[in-house]
Amino acid sequence: MAFARRPVSEWRLRSRSLAVGTRTLIMGVLNVTPDSFSDGGLYVEAEAAAERALAMLDEGADLIDIGGESTRPGQIAMSVSAEEEQDRVLPVIETVLHTRPEAVLSVDTWKAETARAAVDAGAEIVNDISGFTWDAAMAETCAAVACGVALMHTRGRPPEWRTQPRLESAAVLPLVRDGLAHSLDLAQSAGIARERIVLDPGYGFGKAFEDNYPLFAHQDELLALGRPVLAGVSRKSFLGRTAGGARGGADLPVGERGAATVAATTAAILAGASIVRVHDVRPAVDAAAIADAILAAL
Repeated sequence: MAFARRPVSEWRLRSRSLAVGTRTLIMGVLNVTPDSFSDGGLYVEAEAAAERALAMLDEGADLIDIGGESTRPGQIAMSVSAEEEQDRVLPVIETVLHTRPEAVLSVDTWKAETARAAVDAGAEIVNDISGFTWDAAMAETCAAVACGVALMHTRGRPPEWRTQPRLESAAVLPLVRDGLAHSLDLAQSAGIARERIVLDPGYGFGKAFEDNYPLFAHQDELLALGRPVLAGVSRKSFLGRTAGGARGGADLPVGERGAATVAATTAAILAGASIVRVHDVRPAVDAAAIADAILAAL
């Protein structure tokens, strides 16, 4: 992997645009769920969730990604209805925007019904972990509401992740590249302008622990798809396994993956990511400042 020169562009959202590529944008993660792998149960109440969102904005987050359904590895079923998901996320969107109307909010959902409701409530972005492949109405819905979109590559669904066969190292990047190209085609066929789209390789989403490192090593090649890259590696289990192994012990628990997250986030930026999705904003802001300075010196 060589350091990657990031293209400079505008990411067109629902009501505004963000400059992408001049510096790394920090997307703060806000899970309003009882069962997410990292912070499930902490922010299920709208008031607590809104306070967390405002704190992340104060720490330097450029945008907040709000999710109402857990997609943790090993999940037995994905059974949260669109109605329940909306009951979780819509009050948070409304509360944050009431206090901070300039905030840029994203909704993390693969359901078209929730995407439309969230954008109607003021969200600027729909972040679909399935890359428009799990709900046939999603692409046309996002086109109709004219929002920004983040399309992630996911291999299979969470109940399948622990039983999928491992990939050969050389197969990881082509699989992700082809999947993202397909999602990009779905978006454009629905009438979504390229300027509204960013692409996420989906670290940890259907990739076995070792599969993620070839993706890091060749992430810069995804820039050939012509859209900015968003990378979310925060607190992922593959980081806990690698860092724990380096200490000669078991996988690190979620709460001890902070340093590994900073290292992986920095690597993702140097490999071309223009946006990083993180739970801990302030360390990511510092890491991004260093990585951006290195890229500016190329």
